[in-house]
Amino acid sequence: MFASPAYAQDAAPKVATPEDSASDVTAAEEAAQRAAVATDAGGAETSDIVITGIRGSLASAIKEKRLSDNLVEVIKAESIGKLPDQNLAEVLENVTGVQITRAAGVGTLVQIRGTDANRTEINGVSTVGSGAGRSGISFDDLAASMISSVEVTKVPDAETIEGSVGGTINLRTIRPLSLGGLLMVGRVQGEYSDLSGTVQPRVSGTVGNKWDTNIGEFGIVVSGSYARLDVSSFTPRVDRDALVMPGSSPSALANPFLRIQFFQQGQLNYQYETFNGTTALEWKPSETLRFYFDATGNNQQRQQDSYRVQLSGVSANGVVDSTKNNTFETVNFGWLNGVNGPIDLGTVQGTTSGTMGIGGVTGKGAISPVMRTSSDTGSRQTNSRVFNFGFEWQGNDRFVMRPEISLSTSNSDFPNFSTTLDFINPKGPQPTIGNSLANGVPLEFDLRNQTLQFGMDNNSAFAPTSAQLLDPANYRLNQVVQGASSNENKEKAGRIDLSYDTTGQMPFITSVNAGYRWNNTTTTNNISTASTSLTNVTTAWNRPAGNLFSDILTPGPNNFNAADGRKLYFPDFLLINGEDAYKDPSAVLSALNAAIVQSNANKTQGVNVPLIGAPTESAAGFFDISEITNALYAQVNFETSVSNTPVRGNLGVRWISTNLTSVGNNVQNGIALGQTSTHSNYSFWLPRFNLVVEPNEKVQVRGGIARDIRRPNFDALSTSYTFSTGANTPVTAGNPSLIPETVWSFDLSTEYYFARSSIISVGLFYKTRDNLFANKTVYPDNNLVNGQLNISIDPTCPGGGVYNPIAVRNINNPIQGTGICVPLSSTFNVPGATTQYGIEVAFQGDLSSFEDKLGFASGFGFIGNFTLQQTGGTATAYYPADGPRGVFTALGHPNSTDKITLTNFSEQSYNATLFYEKYGLNARLRYTWRSSYLSDDPFFFGLPLVNGARGQMNASINYDINDHINVGVEGINLLRGDQVQYCVNDNSLLCFQGLTDRRFTFGVSVKL
Repeated sequence: MFASPAYAQDAAPKVATPEDSASDVTAAEEAAQRAAVATDAGGAETSDIVITGIRGSLASAIKEKRLSDNLVEVIKAESIGKLPDQNLAEVLENVTGVQITRAAGVGTLVQIRGTDANRTEINGVSTVGSGAGRSGISFDDLAASMISSVEVTKVPDAETIEGSVGGTINLRTIRPLSLGGLLMVGRVQGEYSDLSGTVQPRVSGTVGNKWDTNIGEFGIVVSGSYARLDVSSFTPRVDRDALVMPGSSPSALANPFLRIQFFQQGQLNYQYETFNGTTALEWKPSETLRFYFDATGNNQQRQQDSYRVQLSGVSANGVVDSTKNNTFETVNFGWLNGVNGPIDLGTVQGTTSGTMGIGGVTGKGAISPVMRTSSDTGSRQTNSRVFNFGFEWQGNDRFVMRPEISLSTSNSDFPNFSTTLDFINPKGPQPTIGNSLANGVPLEFDLRNQTLQFGMDNNSAFAPTSAQLLDPANYRLNQVVQGASSNENKEKAGRIDLSYDTTGQMPFITSVNAGYRWNNTTTTNNISTASTSLTNVTTAWNRPAGNLFSDILTPGPNNFNAADGRKLYFPDFLLINGEDAYKDPSAVLSALNAAIVQSNANKTQGVNVPLIGAPTESAAGFFDISEITNALYAQVNFETSVSNTPVRGNLGVRWISTNLTSVGNNVQNGIALGQTSTHSNYSFWLPRFNLVVEPNEKVQVRGGIARDIRRPNFDALSTSYTFSTGANTPVTAGNPSLIPETVWSFDLSTEYYFARSSIISVGLFYKTRDNLFANKTVYPDNNLVNGQLNISIDPTCPGGGVYNPIAVRNINNPIQGTGICVPLSSTFNVPGATTQYGIEVAFQGDLSSFEDKLGFASGFGFIGNFTLQQTGGTATAYYPADGPRGVFTALGHPNSTDKITLTNFSEQSYNATLFYEKYGLNARLRYTWRSSYLSDDPFFFGLPLVNGARGQMNASINYDINDHINVGVEGINLLRGDQVQYCVNDNSLLCFQGLTDRRFTFGVSVKL
C-alpha cells in the first residue's frame, strides 16, 4: 500500500497521544513536525500538523518507503491493534503485487509477485510454520491486532536473510522506547458468519509505558488477543471426466459426450480459536547501549467440522444404462502446450441435466448410485513461539555492533476422526451378502447456468422419503479414519551485525556493514493413522446399523441452498457428529465398537466384523531433518551527487553454506527395518545491489539487482510416504536429491510525488529461476475391462504408480477391499530457466489539501494498484495429460502433455480502496480482484485444476464517540465472491464451486 503525508483539519496542532507514539511518532518527532514549515504542491506555506487515523498511517508508511534504499512496501496500523483487516493475509492483499488464496473464504496463503515462496519474520527474526513448508508462520495463526506495521521487502540487500523468491514479510510489533507515555488500548468485537449462522467473539488489548530511571530508560509493551472464528464454504463437485462413445450404452448419442462420473455435496466448516500474546522489553542504560527482548506466542486450534454427501458408483454400467441425459453444453477444452508444440483439444459435448435411475437388482452384484455421508474432522492444533534477545552498542561516533540470539518453534498436532456411512434405501432393490452392501437412490442433476446442482429424483418411485433419510436404521457404517499425526519445527539462530560510519573518510561511501549468521533448523514429522473400511461384500456384511449408535448421529445441515438459492440439493441426511468426534474421539470409538459387538451378536449369516483399533504410527510417514547454515555478508552504503542529481544505495554480497541431514525409516512391506540417512551440502554467493536516483524533489527512480535461493520444503526432502484412503488420491513421496532454486531479480521503478499527499508509482520486475520445483503425478494403468476400471492391486504396481495399502478400492477394481495402486506424486527440479516478469502500477491521493474549497468532501481519498505479470523461460517439463479414463486419447489426442508452469500465479490483479476520514468518521470501501490461476490440486485429466477469477468487496465504518471510545462495523465479502474451479483450462469444464460466506464484525475500542 502506498501512503503519503496528510494534514489534520483542526485549527490547533494535535497533542501527542500514546496512539500516535505507537505509530512510530515519538514526542520529539511531534514537536519537530509541529514546528516545521513545509511547502505544498501549490507553493503555499502551511504548518505541518501531526495526524492520526487512515491518513496518518499512510503518511508514516510512505515516509518509510521513500527513505529506504531498497524496494519495500509498508502498511502501518491506523491505531493500536487496527490494521485495515482482521487477518494478516488479507492485510497483505493491500500491497501492490500481492495476491492471496483463501480457505472457506479466509485468507491463508500469500503470493508476492505470483509465488508462495516467501519468508515471514517477526521483528526481523525468522519464524517456522506448522507444517513442512519454508515460508514461516501461517498468517491465520497470528491476529492482525498484535502487529503495528507490516513491511514487505521485494528487493533484498546483503543483510536480508536468504530464502525468498517473491519477498520477505516482516511483521513488526510496538517498540517500548518509542512510546510517548502510558499506553492502554482495548477492543471487543463480535463476528457474524451468515452461512454458519453464529456470532464469535474477538478481544484484544495493549498496555505499555516507558520510564526514566537511575539506571537509564526502560520500556515495556504487552499485547494479547483472543479470537474465535466460524467460517463456512459450500463446495459442490461434479466429475465429468468419462466419455460415452456412440453405441456404447442405451444412453449413448450419435456423437461422443462427457457423462457424470461422480457427485459430491460438501461443506467446509472451520472453527478457529486463537490465543496470541507479545511482550517487548527495552532498556537503554546509556546513550550508547540498548538491550531488547521480544517474545511472541500463539496457540491455535483449528477444528474442522465438515461434511460430504457423496453419490458413488454413478459410472457403473447399470447406472449409465439407466441415465437420461436431457440437455448438453459444448465444452471447449482449449489448448495444451505439448512437447511437440501446441495441442488443440477441440470441443466435446457434456451433459448438463437429466436423471439417473438405479442400476442393479437384488442378488445380481453392485446396486448404484450409493449415497454416502461423511463427517470430516481433519483439524490442527498449533503452539508457536518466537523469542529474540540482543543489544545494540555504539562504540564511538562511528562504530555500531548488534549481536542477537533467537529461537522459533512450532509444534502441531493433527487430530482426525473422520467417518463415512452408507444409506440403505428401503424403497430400492436390497443388498445381499456376497453381492452388495449398499443400494442405490435415484438422482436428478442440472448443471446449467454454471451451477453444479443435484439432488434426489423425487419423481421416481424409488425415491426415499425425508423420514427414511433421517432414520438411523437405514444407515450402515462404511469407514472410520483416525489420525494422531504431529510435526515439530525449530530454528535456533545467532547473528552479529556490524556497521561503521565512513562519512568524510571515503568518497561516496557513507558506511560499511558486515555480519555473520548461524542457524540450525530442524523438523520432525510423525504420522499416526488407523483406517477401517467395511466394504467387503462378504466379510463386512454384519457392519452395524445406525440405530445401534444413534446417540452419536446428527442430522446434517439442511441449508445448502443458502448461498445461491439452488433448487436441487440434499437437505435430509444423517452423519456421525463431527464435534463429538473432535472433542472426544475415544467416546465415539467406544460407541462404534459397542455397536459392532451388538451387530455381531445379532447376526444371522456371515462372519463377525472386527473391532476398530486406535491409530498407530506409520513407519513410512516418519522423517527427521536437520539443516545447519552459516552465512556471511558485507555491504557498502553510498550517497553522492551526479550532475547535481542525488544518488544513494548499497552494494553487497552474501555467502551461505548449508549442510543437511535427512533421516527416515527403511520401510519394506510396511515394516521399518532400521533407518536411512541422506546428506547433502551446498554453498552460494548472493550479490545484491540497490540504487536510488532523485532527478528532482518529486521523483525517485529505483533500481535493484539481487540473487537469492529457495530451499525445498522439508516434506519434499523426506524419504517417507503419506497415504490416504482414497483410491484416486496421489501418494506423496519425497525427493532427497532436490537442490535449491536460484533466483535472479531485476527491478526498476519510478515514484512521482506530484502533491503533498499523492503518489503515482510504476515498477517493472523480471525474475529468472533455475532448478524450479514442480510436482509431477504418475498414474497407474487403468486396465479397462468392459468399460470398467481394473487398476492393479499387485503391490509391485507393474503398471506404474505406488501401492497404497489403506486405500479403499471402490470402483477402481472389481475385487472390493483395501490396497491398490494409486498415483504417485513427487517434487523434482525442472531443467532450464523459468522467468517471471511484469509491471506494477500504484496510485494514492486524497483531497485534504482542498479543505477550504471542498469542506466535507475533503475527507475523501483513494488508493489503488494494478499488477500485470507473465511467465516464460526455457524450462521443459511436462504433465502427462489424459487421466485414467483416456478421454483425450478417445478424442484423437493420444499421449497429450502440458508444460508445467507456476501454480497460484495470476497474470492480473488489482486493488481499489475508497476511504473517507473527517469529523470522527473513518470509512473504507475496498474491492480486490485476481485473474485465474493454476491450483496445486490434481484431477483425473492429469492436469491441475484451474481456479477461476475472483473478486471480493470489504467495507468498514468506524466513528469516534469521543477521544477515548470508537465504535465500528465491518463487512467481509459483501458481494459474496465465490471461487470456482475448472478442469483442463480456465472457463473450460466446470468441476467445483466454492460458495463462501459473508461476515460482519461489530465492536468498540477504548483507549486511555
